[in-house]
Amino acid sequence: MGRVSGKVAIVTGAAGGMGREDALLLAKEGAKVVVTDIQEEKVNEVVDQINQSGGEAIGFRHDVTSEEEWIRIIDETVEKWGKIDVLVNNAGISLAKSLVDTTAQDWDKVMSINLTGGFFGIKHVIPVMQKNGGGSIINISSIAGLTGSNGAGPYTASKGAVRLLTKAIAIDYGKDNIRCNSIHPGYIETPMTKDLLADDQMTKWFLSNTPLARLGKAENIAAGVLFLASDESSFITGAELAIDGGVSAR
Repeated sequence: MGRVSGKVAIVTGAAGGMGREDALLLAKEGAKVVVTDIQEEKVNEVVDQINQSGGEAIGFRHDVTSEEEWIRIIDETVEKWGKIDVLVNNAGISLAKSLVDTTAQDWDKVMSINLTGGFFGIKHVIPVMQKNGGGSIINISSIAGLTGSNGAGPYTASKGAVRLLTKAIAIDYGKDNIRCNSIHPGYIETPMTKDLLADDQMTKWFLSNTPLARLGKAENIAAGVLFLASDESSFITGAELAIDGGVSAR
């Protein structure tokens, strides 16, 4: 307990799946948590769960593609708690389409949520972290951002861009004691993968390509987020943390 006591953390896409587990674990370990997602009702449920368990949380309906909403949420967080120590850019979508079937609208939607949304958050949280004397930015990428992926061109491109944006931020703002790292989940059981995992053949394929021969849990990703949010990782920046059961080792 207490690995991030006194820290203030924003977690996007936190209404369910990995983001929800990130928010719950950070709160359990002492952080004040800002829960954001486009699903307002589920945001409120997560906030209530944290507060009823003795933690501290507030929530916002949040379209990460809106720069104005980012500015408002960051401003309100600072007004309430005085600072922001951790930003977890978790919000994202997937798209399983061949590249030739991908429309311009498909491409723009994936990029705006998976990449531009995180850019807005980073852009506006950095000045706050500079005033704090530092902070930790954690970008949720994917193994697709490390190794590529078949049948998901826009998703792969967006997650690869997240990986390199992470490194650019680490280089530019290390002097301000702002760390930026990316996490690369493998095949994880979440609401986003529910439909895929309903296909027995697809599940067998995932397992056959995972050296540990099991699917990951959202809690596995949250453990990595907690480590990178905590002072335990104070000399780690610009790094890629693959939490994938060994998939990217192939």
